Amino acid sequence: MSSTINSYAYATLRPRSDGVITVRSLDFGDVVGFGVDEPVVYDGRLDLPKAAISRVRQIPGALPVEGFDLFLHTNAPPGSGLGSSSAVVVNTLALVAAHCGVDFTPHEVADVACRLERDDLGIPGGYQDQYAAAFGGFNFIEFLGDRVVVYPLRVSAGTVHELEHNMLLAFTGNRRTSDHIIQDQVSRYESNHPDALAGLRAQKQLAHAMKEALLLGDVRELGTLLHQAWEEKKRMSTRIATPLIDEAVAVALRNGALGAKVTGAGGGGHMVFICEFDRKHVVADELIKLGMSVSEFTFSREGVTTWRVQQ
Repeated sequence: MSSTINSYAYATLRPRSDGVITVRSLDFGDVVGFGVDEPVVYDGRLDLPKAAISRVRQIPGALPVEGFDLFLHTNAPPGSGLGSSSAVVVNTLALVAAHCGVDFTPHEVADVACRLERDDLGIPGGYQDQYAAAFGGFNFIEFLGDRVVVYPLRVSAGTVHELEHNMLLAFTGNRRTSDHIIQDQVSRYESNHPDALAGLRAQKQLAHAMKEALLLGDVRELGTLLHQAWEEKKRMSTRIATPLIDEAVAVALRNGALGAKVTGAGGGGHMVFICEFDRKHVVADELIKLGMSVSEFTFSREGVTTWRVQQ
């Protein structure tokens, strides 16, 4: 079960007529360029958007381009645990596809994003971030082997407002690299590690319970389930939690939080907290004392969106 918030990945495309494609990332402070007829080289410099461009160019019926400038920036930096890298891939795919006359559905753009990250670039990880960015809003997502089914959830406006009123987002101050954590989880799963398997099964059941609590508007129950999901997630790898993360959870629970968990793979990045509404400010103060930066957020109901303007 996932939701999207008001933190975005942005992309702007400007056509050019000299047969050159450039990609500039504000977040990485880097610029790459190559000819429209040149093969894309993956060399560690902006490989994700380059792979997205390459994928679109291979689609049958995609219109040829004479070149363009692509400018990228995000509200959430890489390593934040908020799915920013996958959001960049999704919006680059959608934007370049629209420029080339390809009409992607949310399912198609998410599927292509997953395949280019996992297959083309060999980046380990899951698949939920791409579908969240493509669809937007609250979704219950089932991964069924060779197919993915996305169920948009009709969450009442009152429940959304109550969640926004009760939730906090906190940055640990450490950007994490998830590769080693994900590899450890995969290794434990493939070796049938009993704790890892039990954690996975429990999280699957908790996702169903959280969906029910969300649709019923039971924010208190959702907070309790969120914390249970965090405890089960930690069973998948000893690298997910850190001393700071453990301390932050313990301090938050003592001061009025109902539940907490890391938003990404673990090891750093962001954490999310559901609090008693009249204790939320106390939880925030205690997290700040630990050196974390705390912010509020709102939920976003829209997925990837493209538009065109005349200049």
